[in-house]
Amino acid sequence: MIEVQNIHRSFGELEVLKGVNLKVEKGEIVAIIGQSGAGKTTLLQIIGTLDRPTSGKVVIEGQDVFSLNDKQLAAFRNRHIGFIFQFHQLLPEFTALENVCIPAMIAREKETEYRGRAEKLLTDLGLKERMGHKPNELSGGEKQRVAAARALMMKPDIILADEPTGSLDTRNKKELSELLLKLRKEYGQTILLVTHDKELADIADRVIEMKDGRIID
Repeated sequence: MIEVQNIHRSFGELEVLKGVNLKVEKGEIVAIIGQSGAGKTTLLQIIGTLDRPTSGKVVIEGQDVFSLNDKQLAAFRNRHIGFIFQFHQLLPEFTALENVCIPAMIAREKETEYRGRAEKLLTDLGLKERMGHKPNELSGGEKQRVAAARALMMKPDIILADEPTGSLDTRNKKELSELLLKLRKEYGQTILLVTHDKELADIADRVIEMKDGRIID
């Protein structure tokens, strides 16, 4: 599903990733842990094609993603990868439903094709009564569920979550952990998490530790 081959990433003279190799199987939940500055988020951004490595290769479903040009890469990302971020990244002027629809709008789908899909996702995630609400009218847990619905909108193969419980209280952290397990069970996604949250890491099939730009365990 995902194969990371000898990834290096430097910013000027600072080498953040130092030859990372990683394989993630289809349907697997993998948590990446490590102290701040270990390179976790940089690695996740490269796997998610939001950043390009200085050298090395990322292969997703047999596709060498960085052999694509920027336009092709954006289309590949929109179709195959969903993102859940710590601070949700919802657009404040849009309703929950409109936020979930954004990936389909970017893909130029017809509204008749995507609106029902977005409504079903929000309903499945317990937000049927909150579709018309804007982010400032939602709780932290509700915002994160909207973000999860948006991540699922294009039926991606992969969900990448960067510190998804970082801004949540204990109850909402538990709900999100249960939600990720539900997504894997119901939608078959491969899920890659970057987290400092031990309880969230515990739901993973495999936990990988990074230190100083390398995988050490």
